[in-house]
This record gives sequence, C-alpha cells and structure tokens, in this order.
Amino acid sequence: MLKPFQKLVKYTSSSKGAKITITAWILVVLLLSVFAPSAKDYETNSSEGSVKGNTPSELAEQIMKEQFPANDGLTALLVFHRDGKMTDTDREKITELSKWLASDEKPKHLVSALPFHEFTSTIQDQLFSEDRTTLLFNVSLEAGLDADQTNDALDKISVKVKSVGLDDGMRFEITGPAGISADTISLFKNADLVLMLSTVGLIFIILIAIYRSPILAITPLIIAGIVYGVVDRILGLAGKNEWFAVDSSAVSIMLVLLFAVLTDYSLFVFSRYREELKRHATKFEAMSEAMHYVSEPILFSGGTVLLAMLTLFVTVFEPYNHFAPVFSVAVVVILFAGLTLIPSIFALLGRKAFWPFVPKVKESSSRKEGFWSKMSKQVMKKPALLGGVLLIILLIGAFNFTSMKYSFNLLNSFPEDISSRQGFELLEDHYPAGELAPVTVILHSDSEISVDQEFLEKVNVLSKELSSQSGVSSVSPNMIDNATKLPRGYLAETNKAIKFQIILNNNPYDLEALETVQKLRDSGEKLLEKSGFASGVQLHFAGQTAGQLDVKQMNERDMTLLFSIVTVLLTLMLGFQTKSILMPVLMMGTILLSYFASMGFGWWIFEHLMGYDAISYRLPVYTFIFMVALGIDYNIMLVSRIREEAAKHPWREAVGKGVALTGGVISSAGLILAATFAVLMTQPLQELFLFGFTMAMGILLDTFLIRGIFLPAVLILTHRDKKDILDINV
Repeated sequence: MLKPFQKLVKYTSSSKGAKITITAWILVVLLLSVFAPSAKDYETNSSEGSVKGNTPSELAEQIMKEQFPANDGLTALLVFHRDGKMTDTDREKITELSKWLASDEKPKHLVSALPFHEFTSTIQDQLFSEDRTTLLFNVSLEAGLDADQTNDALDKISVKVKSVGLDDGMRFEITGPAGISADTISLFKNADLVLMLSTVGLIFIILIAIYRSPILAITPLIIAGIVYGVVDRILGLAGKNEWFAVDSSAVSIMLVLLFAVLTDYSLFVFSRYREELKRHATKFEAMSEAMHYVSEPILFSGGTVLLAMLTLFVTVFEPYNHFAPVFSVAVVVILFAGLTLIPSIFALLGRKAFWPFVPKVKESSSRKEGFWSKMSKQVMKKPALLGGVLLIILLIGAFNFTSMKYSFNLLNSFPEDISSRQGFELLEDHYPAGELAPVTVILHSDSEISVDQEFLEKVNVLSKELSSQSGVSSVSPNMIDNATKLPRGYLAETNKAIKFQIILNNNPYDLEALETVQKLRDSGEKLLEKSGFASGVQLHFAGQTAGQLDVKQMNERDMTLLFSIVTVLLTLMLGFQTKSILMPVLMMGTILLSYFASMGFGWWIFEHLMGYDAISYRLPVYTFIFMVALGIDYNIMLVSRIREEAAKHPWREAVGKGVALTGGVISSAGLILAATFAVLMTQPLQELFLFGFTMAMGILLDTFLIRGIFLPAVLILTHRDKKDILDINV
C-alpha cells in the first residue's frame, strides 16, 4: 500500500489519533453547518442538451432566438376534454378563461395566450379535435423563470379554470414543457428526505437481522450521517459559488450510494477487526492490524469508484456530465472517511461494539460450518462444472442485452395519473400525432435576403420538396404559385431567415419521427440545391424531435466512450493493485459479464413480465457506471484475501479460504447495497424504478454468483499454482 495512506490509517487506529480524528470530523461538520449552505438550496435540473451547447438542434435554437426574438420561455399546453362533444356552454366558459388570460388580472409571469375569445366561431371550430371532444389551448410563460414561479403561474390558471366552472364534468390537464417542468419538481419534492429515512431504516433492520448487535447496526448509520453532513455542505458551497451544477437527480442517487458504500466499508473494517480482537489484547493494536489488511482494498476500491465517476466528465450529454462532480466529491469524502472516521470510531468502541457477542482474546475460532465454507469446498472440488454452468447462464442473459429497446419520451417515465402525461395522451388520442410537437425548419442566409418573386418561387419549391419527404404530413407556410409575399411571422426582421413548420406523421418522440428528422438533415443540401438556392444558405431543424435526435446521438457516443474508458482505466487500476497481468483481466471480465447479464435478464423481465415496450435510454449508462464501479469493491476484497492466504497455503486452498472468510461479509454488504438501491423503486419516476430494480438484481447476482462462485472457479482453473500470480507478497 502507498506509504502516506499506511501512515494515515496507523495514526487513526491509535488511541490518540482516533480521538483527534473523530474530534476533527465533528468540528468540520459543525463549521460547515454554520457557514455553508445545504446542497438543496442550489439544486438544479439538468436539461437534455449538450454541455457545449453545440448540437444541431441547439444551434438551430440559437439562430431561432437571434432571427425571431421573443420574450417567450416555456410553453404550457392547456388541454380540455369531455367524454362527449363540447357544448356551447363549454365554449362560453373557455371564452371567459381566454379573456382573463388576456387581461391585466392574468398570472404575473404569463407572456401570451391563445386569443380564443377574439376568434370567430368558424375559426374556433377549427381548433377543436375532429370529434369535438378536446381543445388544445397554448400559453407562454416568461423566459428564465424558476420552478416556484412556473408552478405559481400554472396553479393560478388551474384555480381560474375551476372558478369559471370548467371542472364540471370536463377534464383539465396541463402538459407541454412548462407542465412537465412543474410536475418534475412536484415529483421530487421532499424526495431526498424520504430516500434518506427509507435507506437508514432499511440498513438498520438488515444489520440488526445479520449481526444482532444494536451498536454494530447504529454505528455505520452515524458515520454515514456525519459524512453526509460534510458532502451536503461542500455541494452547497459549490452551488452557491457556481463551481459546478448540483444536479438534483445526482444528489438523490448520491444519498443512496453514500449510505450503502459507507456501510460496506464499515462491514469490511469491523469484520476483520473482530478477527484481530481474538488475537490482540488491546483494541488499538487489533484495529491497527485489521487496517493493515483492509485499508488497501478500501483505498483501491474507493479509487476505482472515483475513477469511474471522473470518466463522466468526458461525456457531452448534460445529465451524465453533471453527475460527475457531485459523485466525485462524494466518493472522495467517503473514501477519506473509510480510512479515518470508520477505524477511529470502531477503535474507540473496541469490544463493546460487538455486544452482546463480545470477542475475547484467544477465543476458539471453531464454529459450525457456514454456508460459504460449504460453498468454497464445492468450488474447490468442481470449479469447471460450476464455472461452466454459470458461464452459460450469464451468456444467455448477456445475449438478451442486444435486444433492448429504448424510449426517448420523458413522459413515459412519469406516473400514469400525473397531469402532464395525461394531457399529452389526450392530445395524442384526439389530434394528429405530429401536431403535439412540430418541427421548426429555419432557412438561414449569411447575408440579407432579397424577397423578390424569384426568391419566393424558390421558397415555394422548397416547401413542396419538404412536403414530399417520407414521414412528413404537412408544411407551413404552404406556399402557392405566384405568391407575392410570405405570410406574416415567417420572415425574420433581419431578412436573413425564413422559418417553416413541419408536422410529422408519427408521434414526435417515436424513433420513426427521429429517423425522419435525421433524413431531413442528411438531405438538407440536396433540398436546397433542388430548390435553386446558392451557397451561403443553410437549413436548420429545431424543436422537440430534433432535440431528442441529438439526445439519441449523444447517448450513443457517450455510451461507447464511457464503456471503453472505464473498462481500460479500471483494468489498469486493478493491475496496479494486484501487480498482475492476468488477474485484472479476469476480474474485469467477470464484472462486465455480470453487468451485461444483469441488463439482459432485467430487460426480459421488463418486457415479458412487466409489459414495457421500451426502457429509458439512460438506464444502460447509469447501471454500468454504478454496477461496474461498485462490483470492483467485492472483487478487490475477495482477491486481496486470496492473495493473503496464498502466502501460507496452496493456491486452490487459498481460493477456498478466501471465499469462506470473505463470503459472509461480502454477501452481507451485497444485501445492504442491493436493498438501498431497491429503495429507488419507491420513487414515482419509471426511470428510477427500473434503475433501482436493475441495480438490486445485478448486485445480488454479482455478490452471490459472480463473487462467491464464478470468479473463484475461474481463478482455480486459470492459476494452477500460486506461482502463476506475479506477486503474492502481502
């Protein structure tokens, strides 16, 4: 182990050092709680954009703002629906609402609304759905509003809808970007507190059930609480000083990770501490010896997790990138606590920590043969059979990974009864699918456009060419031959841009719609050429579908890059720790096989048992980062103990002893880690439910099958003699 860390853990395990360490941690927590804000005060919601803001759709939006400036921010879509046809009374009430939205009494941050009350009956009729059961009514809010201001404006609209009597037998929902934003905030309101209480309660129950010691159960939670106090305030300082974005989703998942990992580290420490208390008279000597063996695995496991989190900085998709600083800060503090706070607290508690089962010096270690002792013997006897059977099972799961289907519709992740989702589904049922989110096409010129008859003819040809493309339902303005001017609002005041609006045939969030926009982008130059436009003119595509196409491409890019970089870097880290070439390859190989098998089996369950057509495109990345990084913890703990035993026993026996001695603590840690991630299944977002389910299943598979059976079997088969290990000195 690196000497500075060796000196550090030796100091924190001593009588004086333990007291100073605990005092220092408590002082830091107190100072930060007084002078630093909480992360909750500065949490943000990452957009589904690029951190560089240079995707084609984002560039199109920038041109749109420059050429067609407006004070509009988020748009809310008000959806009115009656099971039967709308009545004249309904029309009168909607007209009354429309007048209010245009008056001085309207919500403070409302910029504009559909002037329904100014339209003739004929035009009003055209706004209803074909079956006359549904009306779409759009309003725009100011740009740059915070969540509270958005919620306040939408709440006032809802109150007014009730006051005019539109809630009498009629459904009213608010969807669109503003509605989705408001619902997202309401879904996560107080989520961190619920997650923390659920996680703490679950960990305490599991620890009590496994170790039957109240002190052992409560101590890791106290440690986690202290560490959380530090991490929360550091993130608060970062948000206040704008060092980096404090993503709310990242903070929620970080909370689960923090309690789970610190509990794991506590298990690793006090399990070895209990062994050493039977050999040493003083509690500080016992802790010093325990940390001599445990600190290196903790250091390298924490280092690999940190390395995995740091790789998120190479991503361009904003939600992935914004996870990097939050988790990196948390992992650094967690790792430091694992090497200082955990050993110092347990060293001071000494034997009392294990009450009522207090270990005594030279206490007989003979006990009834446990599950992992029996399993280790089976692995030693039949490594080829057990390893082969598990390999086939895992490959079947991994093969199913290739059939996964992804959804790019955020609303699919919302609960079915939430307003923004219900409103969107009503619109989808009663209006042409593409009208839910039209695509804006911008014809942009480097120089000022001369809008003469020749130019209008080119625009007319371009409009027709766009209309003829596969997947396009209609284009506006729908130019007519010999037109003498463009319709109002389609020509920029600078005379450098013209905008078109495209209605697609498909739902704007379906893969078919994304493919249509991709084809339009690819054929942009040909369309301009056919229309007679010279160089210096470009087509740009903006809107929800164009944005989701960029999300899809960023996700594919980030997945490929992350999977490659994390695999290489963590393999190198394992090589540095084991001082071997074959060992880290085997360790990383089993982790990757475990990941792909977990994802494959998870998809089979989601598709065939839960009835999902697709899952969130983010799921593979999030599960990869956490499952791979955390899986290495148990790999390192197991292999470190095997290498320790290999110095005293033949290789096959060393592997068996390693499994028997670490099986209990690793399985306990795995159960706790799986249970804490399963807490995410209580959250209302489908994405978090699936993430929690997949992580829990993957960790259990990894803990009991990969770490307990498959990896030991592989190590026995690939290392016939302990000389095969390049370095077994421990």
